[in-house]
Amino acid sequence: MGVEIVTKDDLEKFRLVIVEDIRQLLCKMTKGEADDIRGYKGPDVRGLLGCSEGKLKSLRTCGKIRTKKIGGTVYYNREDVSRLLTAGF
Repeated sequence: MGVEIVTKDDLEKFRLVIVEDIRQLLCKMTKGEADDIRGYKGPDVRGLLGCSEGKLKSLRTCGKIRTKKIGGTVYYNREDVSRLLTAGF
């Protein structure tokens, strides 16, 4: 088992490769895909649906509206909110 030494230049090249990979991934995302990653926040959904926090939690637990938690913030699926607006709940 040989020993390899990592230099600052090696780390800098690695950082540049990672940054470029992330940049390419972000460029591949269309605007619609980026919007789908996030959804509506709770207060926005309550305002759109005209419901209380308890009703929103009920919709979430019974599976009528999907959620995604990003960085401690819960986002509600845009398609589900639109479906609930048109069909009612």
